[in-house]
Amino acid sequence: MKIVCYKDKILKAINSVVKGVASKTTMPILEGILIQTNDNEIKLTTYDLEIGIEYIMECEVKEQGSTVVNAIMFSEIIRKLPDTEIHISINDKNLLEIECEGSLYKLATMNPEEFPELPKIEVENSIEIDQTVLKNMIRKTIFAVSSEESRPIFTGCLFEIENNKLTLVSVDGFRLALRSIYLNKQSNNFKAVIPGKTLTEVNKIISDSFETVKIGVAKNQALFEMDNCKVVTRILDGEFLNYKNVIPSNWETRIKVNKSNIQNSFERISLISASSVEKEKKYPVKVQVDIGKVIISCTNQTGDAKEELYVSTEGKNLEAGFNPKYFLDSLKAIEDEEVYLEFGTSISPCLVKSIENNDYTYMILPIRLKED
Repeated sequence: MKIVCYKDKILKAINSVVKGVASKTTMPILEGILIQTNDNEIKLTTYDLEIGIEYIMECEVKEQGSTVVNAIMFSEIIRKLPDTEIHISINDKNLLEIECEGSLYKLATMNPEEFPELPKIEVENSIEIDQTVLKNMIRKTIFAVSSEESRPIFTGCLFEIENNKLTLVSVDGFRLALRSIYLNKQSNNFKAVIPGKTLTEVNKIISDSFETVKIGVAKNQALFEMDNCKVVTRILDGEFLNYKNVIPSNWETRIKVNKSNIQNSFERISLISASSVEKEKKYPVKVQVDIGKVIISCTNQTGDAKEELYVSTEGKNLEAGFNPKYFLDSLKAIEDEEVYLEFGTSISPCLVKSIENNDYTYMILPIRLKED
């Protein structure tokens, strides 16, 4: 194998696939990148048995071949080389040689025939969506995916297609994030829970462009295809939360508020909320709704703080406690100038909703306030 390529192109390819490399494994081959040539292209592949990533790029191929090289070492060497032409080849001792200007590195290689094949997916249902739209939807839901391995199904994000509407839902037991959009092309109804780890990597690979990404699902695998890259991942097993039944349909108290104003208030209040001397304790902020205003406050050993905003209110007065981080995560994901905050009782979830349409809903569970 002998190829010539520019640093920026191969570094982009490496960065696209490196997250498919296994971090903890008893199989050294899974710590590598499979490099294969095909005419005037090379294909880089990584696979940790859960997520597999392939990236194809054009380059000058002087001699066909294939090899596997340690991903971390290969990527770090390429990253630190000058921004110019790089020559990569296999020598007669089966070492990978990397030459660039005055630099020469030789790396041990592994047998490409031992590298496991990516699953071949017989796609049963699929959709196509603009990359910029998918990127936006993932960014605005991924933060609510659970990190608790004790409930594996919630470590993924639900993709649900129903009546030609794509809905992404993530939930971690304390909050829920939902975004939806109508598709341009007719599609069958189907749903799948995609691991959050996979979506994080897909979001790094796709671009803010109107190029399409095709998402296909089979019985237990999903496939993302975009440009010259594809990502294969397992689908999480289990019953996802029936989100339609847990999102309240009625409210007792509702405020209409400038999104930036209340976000800034929560950011300032969280300075006190998060600065407790007793780091293991979580101090909620108190949200109090009175006629025409909302008061956000917090008190702990460090000090106390209060923010008062004049807002449009409907319904009953209310007092409830919340984790300010959950509000901030939701508000940062919203681009609208104004939003609705809808409350039930002091122990009911709060909904953050769009005033204009129903393309997003964020649900935050309250924290019980201590009696004064």
